[in-house]
Amino acid sequence: MAEPEEPDHAGVFAPPPVIFGTGLALGLAVDWIAPTGIWETVGRDLRIALASGLVICSLGLAAVAVFQFWRAKTHLEPWKPTTALITGGIYRFSRNPIYLALALLYAGIAVALASIWALTLLIPVLLVMEFGVVRREERYLEAKFGETYRSYRTRVRRWI
Repeated sequence: MAEPEEPDHAGVFAPPPVIFGTGLALGLAVDWIAPTGIWETVGRDLRIALASGLVICSLGLAAVAVFQFWRAKTHLEPWKPTTALITGGIYRFSRNPIYLALALLYAGIAVALASIWALTLLIPVLLVMEFGVVRREERYLEAKFGETYRSYRTRVRRWI
């Protein structure tokens, strides 16, 4: 009898956009139920400028990273098989630029909507990403690409 084959994907906890979206939605809901008024000390124009900067950086970072996945002809989705290890371009500086982009987008939306609760929940969201997605992906990539991935991991930081 043959051994069951290991699935060829990282086995992430949930899709990363769902993790970030859930945290943001919960934070906005709590802010609606129990507003803090903390943002009243920050001028609206300053808040919108900060939020705009975060969102613009997020979209630019994501666009560059997604383009590299497209160019390498590998799956972007972590629940599908990875066919190539991307180590150039933006991936020379961060092993997870798309997740960094999602965090910046989340923060930008929270700031734009003046939600301190959403910003506070970004911390547990990042912990779920770290342990439920990133570390699972790292184990998968090490098993799949071996020394090539281990060498890459020693050269490039996980987030920034």
